[in-house]
Amino acid sequence: MSELKKATRDGFGEEIVKLGKIDNSIYVVDVDIGKSCKTVDFRKKLPEQYLNVGIAEQNAAGVAAGLATCGKIPFVVTYAVFGSLRMCEMIRQEICYPNLNVKIACSHGGVTPANDGASHQSIEDMGVLRTIPNMTVLMPADYYSAKKLVTAAAKYDGPVYLRFTRDAVPVIYDENVEFEIGKAHKIKDGKDVSIIANGDTVCIAMKAAEILEAKGISVKLLDMHTIKPLDIDAVMECINDTGKIITVEDHNIMNGLGSAVAEVVADTGKAIVKRIGVQDQFGQSAPYERLLAINGITVDNIVVTAEALMK
Repeated sequence: MSELKKATRDGFGEEIVKLGKIDNSIYVVDVDIGKSCKTVDFRKKLPEQYLNVGIAEQNAAGVAAGLATCGKIPFVVTYAVFGSLRMCEMIRQEICYPNLNVKIACSHGGVTPANDGASHQSIEDMGVLRTIPNMTVLMPADYYSAKKLVTAAAKYDGPVYLRFTRDAVPVIYDENVEFEIGKAHKIKDGKDVSIIANGDTVCIAMKAAEILEAKGISVKLLDMHTIKPLDIDAVMECINDTGKIITVEDHNIMNGLGSAVAEVVADTGKAIVKRIGVQDQFGQSAPYERLLAINGITVDNIVVTAEALMK
């Protein structure tokens, strides 16, 4: 893992400009927070493919739906808490129901807004949107995976929700790693316990896996960047190979990655799942690492949880 840290929203901002230059059907529909969501460069370089509807997320969803019906590939860009909850009815009725090719690209996912407080910390978004038919839900783990998954989303035909971090997170991949929507990225194989993480928690899970390996516990580690459609085959491999699964996410443990994995496990009647994530509580104004610690999203808690499963 590199010592370099970059926010995944930076990967989005750079990649969307690259894609827009290649394909003039790619549009950005902004809601007046381009500086925070990294669309300023797109606006400057590709003004004919850029629309700013002001602070009106519902309108942004409707405009994007209209663009999609005309053959464009619009990316609605805002904060995760607004791009999921404030726009939810419009996403359901105007984008997912007609199955339009609209992408919703959101910064400030999870507790990464930190000192901005609970109002800006989106802990429910992936869970809410994964319940809407036709929606695909993604959260890249680092800068390079963000770039790759933005490109994959642009090529994907249908509604996609992409969730990015505000804060810088460790760079764990390089530009050569490939990602496929709906397919987990296996970081390492193991036979004792499986750890399935996504987004900004993947780097935390990687550190925990190193400690567990040093203690003689073999860890299978997956980056489950796609929450929906979930890679059921990858989860089944964890069930059959280890029977002990820990999920780690910067999201409410209800209806997020942990719930999605637990649903697969429940259908099999085998294995045990321990969910590490936001403990069904709102965030608060505090440093990012402190908010993770309050919810047990830490290296130490993953290690302790794995050791308890082994016993």
